[in-house]
Amino acid sequence: MKDITKKYTNGEVTIVWKPAMCKHSTVCWRTETGLPEVFNPAKHPWITPEGATTDSIVVQVKRCPSGALSYFMNSEEKA
Repeated sequence: MKDITKKYTNGEVTIVWKPAMCKHSTVCWRTETGLPEVFNPAKHPWITPEGATTDSIVVQVKRCPSGALSYFMNSEEKA
């Protein structure tokens, strides 16, 4: 698989997704464990950061077991 990196932002935080690293654990989008308002594999794009608060996105991204999801605060990138 190609080394693809995709980025999705809500203006405050940018979610970085590396599909080649993804183990499809479903932790990010399952109702019981995830944030389906942001991560929904049935939609395109499958990540819509406008669906939740920045704080809840950060908490959820940190739960990614494969490291395929990461994030950075947009204010940090500009610094």
